[in-house]
Amino acid sequence: MGSQVRSVPRPLVRTNQWFIVVSVLFTWITKQEWILAIPFLAGLMGLFFGFNPVMRLAKLFFRKHPSQYIPEEWDQQQFNQTIAVICLAGGLISFLMNWTILGYVFTIMVAAAAFIAILGFCVGCYIRFHWKQYQYRRSLNKQ
Repeated sequence: MGSQVRSVPRPLVRTNQWFIVVSVLFTWITKQEWILAIPFLAGLMGLFFGFNPVMRLAKLFFRKHPSQYIPEEWDQQQFNQTIAVICLAGGLISFLMNWTILGYVFTIMVAAAAFIAILGFCVGCYIRFHWKQYQYRRSLNKQ
C-alpha cells in the first residue's frame, strides 16, 4: 500500500498568501507594526499545530468538497510557511526595535514572495527544489 501525499486545497493557499500581502500593505500604510503579528501568529499556529485560522476561516466559504480543488503539497506549503513566518518575525521585531530599513527588507521579501506566488511562480518551491537537489548530490558524493 502506497503512502498518500498530504495536500492543501489551492484556494486556502491563495487566501493565506493574499492575507500576508494585505497585512504587510496595511502595516506600511498605517505604520502599525502589530498588524504583522496576525499573519505571523496564524503562520506559527499552522506550523506547530496544523491549524491556520486564516485557512480555517476561508474553508467555510468552499462551495465544493476540498478534494475537488487543485491540491498543493502539504510539505511544500509548510516549507513556504516557515520562510514566511521567519520574514514576518524579522519584520515585526525590526519595526519594534526601530530598525525600519531592516523591517522593510523583511516585509518586502515576504510580500513580494507571496504576491509572486499568487501570480504563479513559487519562490519557496524554487528554493526547496534546489535545496533537495543539493542534498541529493551531496548524498551521491558520500558513497
